[in-house]
Amino acid sequence: MIGNKGISLLVIGGLLLLCLAPNSYAVKSRAGTVSANFLEIGMGSAGTAMGDAYVSIADDISSMYWNPAGLGYMDKSEAQFSIQPWLVDINTSFVGVGLALPRIGTLALGLTQVGYGDMPVTNLDFQEGTGEMFTANEYAASLAYSRRLAQWFSFGAAVKYVGSKIWHSSASAMALDLGVKLNTAFFSPTGERADGMNIGMSISNYGTRMKYDGMDLLFPIDILPDEQGNYQYANGKFEAVEWELPLIFRVGISVHPLVTKSSRLTLAVDALHPNNNNESVNVGAQYQLKVPALGSFYLRGGYKALFLQESEYGPTFGGGLFLNLMGNVGLRLDYAYKSVGLLGDFHTYTCGITF
Repeated sequence: MIGNKGISLLVIGGLLLLCLAPNSYAVKSRAGTVSANFLEIGMGSAGTAMGDAYVSIADDISSMYWNPAGLGYMDKSEAQFSIQPWLVDINTSFVGVGLALPRIGTLALGLTQVGYGDMPVTNLDFQEGTGEMFTANEYAASLAYSRRLAQWFSFGAAVKYVGSKIWHSSASAMALDLGVKLNTAFFSPTGERADGMNIGMSISNYGTRMKYDGMDLLFPIDILPDEQGNYQYANGKFEAVEWELPLIFRVGISVHPLVTKSSRLTLAVDALHPNNNNESVNVGAQYQLKVPALGSFYLRGGYKALFLQESEYGPTFGGGLFLNLMGNVGLRLDYAYKSVGLLGDFHTYTCGITF
């Protein structure tokens, strides 16, 4: 078992990483150097409403995105669907189901999909459109497993297949997510470990590179246009470059300064170290009001990408409820609002069933 000294070292290590984030402006940004950027869009209204500061809190199906170790804290099986209309008529959605298996752990399946809608085909001769339409889609299918190795420690992993298709060209990659979640007795207002500090760490999208291929890259070439008798208009092909996936390392802590029989206040801080941008910090808060026999109501708020230069992200808000239905079934409804500066304001809607 990890003793108090070991836990203290983990906490100190996490805090040091958090302190590094404000100095991120000294590191050169690699923005625009990865593919499948949709993997950076937070999934699930609860985490989004808390400014994406969710790596140490996640304990439902949305843990597949934030921290797969959170799946190990699921007491019941759950199915969840989330939709998030994005900028310029792009739609993102997530659907997942997790089975909480006693003495085995939690096994989960998830699918994230991004649809870019129909767009007109244009070229130099027909700049207003040729009359044809094309579309683009991206998706990530995940298989995750998590288990609590102790009542206060969980480990999780997820394997995902990432695909992207633009008209007749496509690319794919395999990736791995890993995470741990630790519950400590530090700063517990009740003295109970369950009300103490949580520590979460995850690494997302560690995998292969993506390289587009397809008939759209074919182009007829006349190698010797000034000579007769050669193989005119031989098939040529553009060689696409390989692109990395958006690798993200998250470490976060959360505390509960207020815990009573009917209410609970949670404060969370996450530090992010991505491979395509500078480090940043997310902060969030959640207030839970418990109603006996009925369920719980939630109010959430946060701020995303603190200390990140030239960031369009800003405040986030949201709320939700969890209703206890008959037959040990629960209904989860969540909403989140996110401000992205010049790009506009966005809303996320989530519905889940526990059973």
